[in-house]
Amino acid sequence: MCGFVGMIGQPQASTALGIALQALQHRGQDATGIATFDAGRIHIHKDLGMVSAVFTPDALQRLRGSSGIGHVRYPTVGGGLREDSQPFWTRRPGVVMAHNGNVTNLPSIAAWLRKRSVHLQSSCDVEPILMVFAEALVEQRNYKDGDKNSPGGDYSPADVVAAVTEVFRQVRGAYTCVALMELEGRETLVAFRDPDGIRPGAFARGPGGAWMAASETVAFDALGFTREADLPPGRVVLLRAGEEPVILPASPVPDRPSRNCIFERIYFARPDSQMEDGFIYDIRWRMGQQLGEEWRRRGLSADVVIPVPDTSRPAAQAMAETLGLPFREGFIKNRYSGRTFIMPDAPTRDAALRVKLNVLPQFFEGKRVILVDDSVVRGTTVRRMTDLIRQVRPAEVHLAIFSPPVRNPCFYGIDMPSRDDLVAARLPEEAWAAAFGVDTVTFLSLDGLRSIAGRPICMACFDGDYPVPVSQEEESLIVADRRG
Repeated sequence: MCGFVGMIGQPQASTALGIALQALQHRGQDATGIATFDAGRIHIHKDLGMVSAVFTPDALQRLRGSSGIGHVRYPTVGGGLREDSQPFWTRRPGVVMAHNGNVTNLPSIAAWLRKRSVHLQSSCDVEPILMVFAEALVEQRNYKDGDKNSPGGDYSPADVVAAVTEVFRQVRGAYTCVALMELEGRETLVAFRDPDGIRPGAFARGPGGAWMAASETVAFDALGFTREADLPPGRVVLLRAGEEPVILPASPVPDRPSRNCIFERIYFARPDSQMEDGFIYDIRWRMGQQLGEEWRRRGLSADVVIPVPDTSRPAAQAMAETLGLPFREGFIKNRYSGRTFIMPDAPTRDAALRVKLNVLPQFFEGKRVILVDDSVVRGTTVRRMTDLIRQVRPAEVHLAIFSPPVRNPCFYGIDMPSRDDLVAARLPEEAWAAAFGVDTVTFLSLDGLRSIAGRPICMACFDGDYPVPVSQEEESLIVADRRG
């Protein structure tokens, strides 16, 4: 899972990109980078670390130009090396690109590129997307040069559509991409989203004819841009300073509805972000209401509802309201700690949790507590949390999760481990409460989640229905890569 932002028509774009990336910092904490265009030249700066550490005022000033691309990285393919940080760029034909997602067929793409004498230099899966895109553009130029009736010259929108079409043919998985290049002699921001629309993306209008594209709309809010629309799956969006967007179809696009990722709505996206189905806050509220109804049907009783901060607050408030119970903040969160789910290993996640949360005992001691959380993946974090709670002697602890059990790994951009590491797949249902150190466990049902979505979605981590098929060989390679 990563976050990207592209911008065009913004004076000293690097400064604005730095602000936008801070709004997207929750999507990746391992590395960050910015590339800008300035009179045909590309300036780039990227490194390991968070936005505030990598981009000093001096570093931003050196990135000149009124258009650029920024990225924050949380690796799901490859290691955490500096050379894997984004954006990536190629001199031929002069394109810089960043993305959010996961490519599932990297070996076949690498083989296709090697036949064209193109060798990948990193483990980051935006590089093969960029190279396929660039190769297709160059082939369009070669085609024109061999056609006496072709005007030749600069790349055209039709060339970009042909290049994105080739990406759709060659690249499987989930990806939303943003690129900068010269098109018809003018700087152009190019954005496209895989035909299944699994990973998010939107674009926005700014003052003075500026445009942005980003993973989440909170990047727009930080700079006073107005959300125009979500990036349409299977389409190419061309953005130029002072002009209206151009949206063009690419092919081949499957004859099926898009399948947006439900885990974005459950965990990753900020509650003030807006996606196809509305604000994330409202979606989580509906999940909490549904969870409350399902918990009530179990015939259980409790005294208080407490969220695990911060993602769970809307759902916990909705569940408390549904059940007619008081809602209380039972934890104080260290605002300077990161998100434990996206940390690289179990010891780091465990240490980070000890720093991240402190218990307020007066809301637990002697009470029957409903502890609301967004998801359970490995199970180690929730067990550590309930161990902390047990130290302040609650009467009962009932764990309520506003998503179904995670039984399958994600291959589309979320670092969920192999099935053997997923607690809900590894242990029988009757063993979950003991494993988590609680009295009862209630997960939101699959049918309940589908009723909230109200349309086709990607929830493969819960139900195993993968929109883009992943072969056994591809799955083995992805799992081996994550295990290092």
